[in-house]
Amino acid sequence: MAILAIKSIIKERKYPFILTFIIILLSTLFFTFFTTTTTNNTSPFFNSLSDLIQPQQQPNAAVSHFSSIDKSITINNNDTSPSSSTVNNNHLIIPPSIEPNHDVSPSVTSPLNQTDTVNDVVDFSIVPKRWALCRGGDVAVDYIPCLDNWKAIKELKSRRHMEHRERHCPTPAITCLVPLPVGYKLPVPWPKSRDMIWYDNVPHPKLVQYKKEQNWVRRSDDYFIFPGGGTQFKEGVTHYIEFIEKTLPLIKWGKNIRVILDVGCGVASFGGYLLEKGVITMSLAPKDEHEAQIQFALERGIPATLSVIGTQKLTFPNGAYDLIHCARCRVHWDADGGKPLMELNRILRPGGFFVWSATPVYRSNERDSKVWDAMVILTKSMCWEVVAKTVDLSGIGLVIYQKPTSSSCYENREVKDPPLCNQTDTQLVSWYVPLSRCLPSLPADSKAKGNTWPAPWPERLSSKPPSLSMEPYAAQLYEEDTKHWLALVSDLYLEGLGINWTSVRNVMDMNAGYGGFAAALVDEPLWVMNVVSIDAQDTLPVIFDRGLIGVYHDWCESLNTYPRTYDLLHSSFFFGNLTQRCDIVEVVVEVDRVLRPGGYILVHDTMEIINKLRPILDSLQWSTSLYQDQFLVGFRVQSCSYIEPSWQPVNYAELGTAGQSTTEEA
Repeated sequence: MAILAIKSIIKERKYPFILTFIIILLSTLFFTFFTTTTTNNTSPFFNSLSDLIQPQQQPNAAVSHFSSIDKSITINNNDTSPSSSTVNNNHLIIPPSIEPNHDVSPSVTSPLNQTDTVNDVVDFSIVPKRWALCRGGDVAVDYIPCLDNWKAIKELKSRRHMEHRERHCPTPAITCLVPLPVGYKLPVPWPKSRDMIWYDNVPHPKLVQYKKEQNWVRRSDDYFIFPGGGTQFKEGVTHYIEFIEKTLPLIKWGKNIRVILDVGCGVASFGGYLLEKGVITMSLAPKDEHEAQIQFALERGIPATLSVIGTQKLTFPNGAYDLIHCARCRVHWDADGGKPLMELNRILRPGGFFVWSATPVYRSNERDSKVWDAMVILTKSMCWEVVAKTVDLSGIGLVIYQKPTSSSCYENREVKDPPLCNQTDTQLVSWYVPLSRCLPSLPADSKAKGNTWPAPWPERLSSKPPSLSMEPYAAQLYEEDTKHWLALVSDLYLEGLGINWTSVRNVMDMNAGYGGFAAALVDEPLWVMNVVSIDAQDTLPVIFDRGLIGVYHDWCESLNTYPRTYDLLHSSFFFGNLTQRCDIVEVVVEVDRVLRPGGYILVHDTMEIINKLRPILDSLQWSTSLYQDQFLVGFRVQSCSYIEPSWQPVNYAELGTAGQSTTEEA
C-alpha cells in the first residue's frame, strides 16, 4: 500500500510534499546518528594524532579523555548508573615489543560512589607544543639527569672523594623523553623476578664476565639468572644470612631487625633473600664501573637506590637503620678522618649493628692488617663495641659492631675525638649537606626519647613510633592518619580505581607523610619507597620507626634512580604546593622517566591540579581516568618509543658529553 501511495504522489506531481518528506527523512537520519554517537561518548572524527593512538572509550564508560585540540573544553558526564562504571580496555594499543602473554591493559572496575564529572575548564596552556626524544644511544636509554651531567663532571676540580658519583643536576632541566631499550618487555613478575629478569630490559653483560667466578649473575638465553652468589657468599646468600644470625643471636631477622642498609650491594641478592624473613633492605650503590647493579636490583623487584658515601650526607635521617651491612663494599671507612664511618654512625639506630665482611677481618697480610688496625682505632674512638668476630668453614669472616645506646662512653673518652656534633648540624635535613666529622649526641638515659628500640615486627608498624613528636596532638594525628589510609586503601585503592595490582611491585609514595599509604599496603606483595620532600614536615624518622624505608628528595630535581624502575607512583594533595616551586611539566617528565610501561600514577588532589596534570599526561599518550572528581589515575600505555615513525616528535634532544640538550629537525 505504501508503494502505491508513493507512486500516486509522483504521478500527481506533488513536488512540494515530496521535498518536505525528503527533508524530514534526512533530519531523522541525522538526529539518529548524532544521538547514537553522543550516547556512546565517541566521536566519528579524529581531532588529533592522539586520537589515533589513545584508547577509545566504550559506551557510558566512567573515563573521559581530554582532547588535545580544544583548549576551552569542559567535560560534564554525570552518568553514574551501574552500567556506566565499567571500562572495556580491549582497544588499548599494546607495544609490539611487549609479549602478548603479558597484558599491559588496566582492568578498570567500578569505584565506590564513582563519578567522572569535570566542571572546571582544562588548562592546556602549560602543555608543550612538542616533545623531544633523548638521543645518545645507551646514555639516552639509561639517562639519569642528575648523575649523567657530563659537563658538570668534567669541570670538577677533584674526584678524590667520589665527587663524580654525586648529584650534579643540569640547569635548566632537560625535559626530553627517555627511549626504551630495543626489545624491551614487561618485567618478569614477582617473585620469579628475584631470580631471573629479561636480558633486553637491562642489556648490560659486563657483570657476567667481571663476576663470573663469584656467581653474582649469569646469562641464560633471553634472561639474566641470579643464583644467589656473591663475593662473600661462597656457600650462597641463604647460608650467609643464617651465618650472621648464628654468629650473633641478638640479631633476629624480621623481629628486632627489620630495616637494613646494604652498602655496596652488588646485585642486591642479600636484600632480596632477606625479604622472605620479614626484613626490608635498602640496597645502596653508586652508578659506577659495576655496570647497572642498582638497575638489576630494581628490575628484580628489590628496594634499591643510587648513592655514594663521598662528600655529602646520605639522604636518610639520624638513627634510621637497625643494621647496616657491608660485604667487600670497597669503602675506605677511615678515609678523610673517618667521615665515611661516622656517616654510618649517624644513620645507625642507637644500639644498632654494623656487619662488616671484608678481607681485613680475616686475612693477615700487610695491606689488610693495616686497614684492620686503622678500623680498630676508629671504632674505639666512636665507642663502637665488637660483639662478634668469626670465620666460617668457607674461609669468609665477618665482624659485628654495636653502636652505644647512651652518651656515657662519649663522656668518658680520654680524648674526645671525634667531637660531638653541634645541635644545628644534627637538625639539618640531609640534602646536599656536607659530611661531618662528628658524632650525634645521645641522651644520658638509654631509654630516653629517640633511643628506645621500636617494638618487634610486625607490632612495630602500628605501635607509637619512638621519634613521634611529644606534642599532645601528635599521637592523635598519627592514629587518625593510620586509620584514614587503611580505610582508603582497602575500600577504594585496591578495588575501585582500575589498577591491576598484580602487576605492581615497586611503588613510590611521592609525599609519604607518616607512611600510612605504605603501611596500609604491607600485606600486598610489593614494597614502597617513601619520599619526604625537603620542604615538608620531617616525618622520615617516623617512617623508619614503623619498619618502612624512604628518602629525602626535592621534586624540583630528578631522582637517583634509573629509568623504568617503578610500577606505581602515588601522591596525595601534593602537586598544589609543588607547583609553587617547581615546573609541573618537568615533574611529569620525571614521572614518565621512572615509570615502567604498564605503570601507574595515582594522584589524589583538587580538580584545579588534576586539570593541569591530565592534559600533560594525555599529550604523552598516557591513558587517564578520573574518579570521584579527586582521584586521577594515569596509565603509561606507551611512550614515544612505541609510536610509529610518522607519529614521532619533530625534534630530538641530544645528550652529548657536555650534558646539554640540542635539537634538530627529524
